[in-house]
Amino acid sequence: MLKIKNTLGKKKEIFKPLEEGKVRFYQCGPTVYWNQHIGNMRAVVMADLINRSLRYLGYEVKFVRNYTDVGHLTSDGDEGEDKMEKAAKRDKKSPKEIADFYIAQYEKDIEKLNTLKPDSTPRATDYIQEQIDMVQNLLDKGFAYETDLAIYFDTSKAKDYTRLSGQKIEANTCGAGSGSVSDGQKRNPTDFALWFFKKGTHENALQSWPSPWGEGFPGWHLECSAMAKKLLGKTLDLKMGGVEHIPIHHTNEIAQSENANNADYVHYWLHNEHLTVDNKKMSKSEGTSFLISDLEEKGFSPLDLRYFFLQAHYRSKQNFTWEALEASRRAREKLAGKIQSFPDGGKINDDLKKEFKEKIEDDFNIPEALAVVYEVLRSDISDADKKATILDFDKVLGLKLGEKKDKEIEIPEKVVALLEERKKARQNKNWEESDRLRDEIGKLGYRVIDKSGEQEVEKI
Repeated sequence: MLKIKNTLGKKKEIFKPLEEGKVRFYQCGPTVYWNQHIGNMRAVVMADLINRSLRYLGYEVKFVRNYTDVGHLTSDGDEGEDKMEKAAKRDKKSPKEIADFYIAQYEKDIEKLNTLKPDSTPRATDYIQEQIDMVQNLLDKGFAYETDLAIYFDTSKAKDYTRLSGQKIEANTCGAGSGSVSDGQKRNPTDFALWFFKKGTHENALQSWPSPWGEGFPGWHLECSAMAKKLLGKTLDLKMGGVEHIPIHHTNEIAQSENANNADYVHYWLHNEHLTVDNKKMSKSEGTSFLISDLEEKGFSPLDLRYFFLQAHYRSKQNFTWEALEASRRAREKLAGKIQSFPDGGKINDDLKKEFKEKIEDDFNIPEALAVVYEVLRSDISDADKKATILDFDKVLGLKLGEKKDKEIEIPEKVVALLEERKKARQNKNWEESDRLRDEIGKLGYRVIDKSGEQEVEKI
């Protein structure tokens, strides 16, 4: 019996889907204006583990994760510059070119992390009409109003507006329109923009569309409500996002969706906690917003990061260190090696599978489910049965434990020569030259992995 700790009810609840055996699952995806760091990757893996767990438990899952490619301002409220426009100016490209580039990079990274592909990956810019229709619906019902600069949702008319966060209304005004670009015609501090007109701060907006009320673009909070309705229906079983989405973004989604659709928006809310680095918030300025490529350059596999993520519950904070990642690599490689040394032909042990299922049925407790893997290894069942049982568990864990590494690759002479130069540079502790040679080898299509004092090479 699956139990989920619902953010809305603040307690574990027995999961009862809208349709027997089927799950409508939506995850808030990235704003695609920049590379996604490993904290963003943790959110993806946590949702993937939940998706895999649901499927393992026999549910038919329809999973949607969106891409935000318009309307997300540099605050989570109604102020600042559109993040896509800011990136377009930075990189001297169009917003679409920015989105295409960073979506492609993101999808490469999450594929390396062995995440299952969603059933749909909608972009906000492909659902403008659906967003316009929802705004018109809210205007017609009296839940929205127009000013000279935007159309706003009137939060004073939303029943239990802050019930997801539990905040008092005064504490929920952060980012809701205060500051130099606030709209003096806004009725309540918490009112949020459904549609920005191409006026004032946004008069030179790079992305805008015609609407019944004037040229403009949708507010960030609107897109998920419109796309979720189109792709999954008025009511979702599960919606997942980061804890930072609770007070503003998800609170606003509930208000607009439920008043537009006259239906519950989401029955079970899941929120993942953040990843820190060396017990501090990740920071670009401090060089700690690590990317998948940063890990690969240091010789780690993205699956080492996935194993690391398995060790903390999605609702718990997790602290990244290079030492912890190294420990995860050793543990993953040792586990995979052990499994691959066992003979085939075994049977899944029912008792151990039951225990594994009980762990994931307890609010997707993956760390305890991982512990059952080692319980299997310590058990007195045959090695063949151990292999069959753990490979069954790997349908959830996603570590590719049964896949052996590719056969040894043929390395060109030029790469071999550069490797020899790099070996000498490292022996002389000339790390700058070592890094230069590593990059040179990368340009030739090969990745260097430093492991136990040796250089291993794989084709990119």
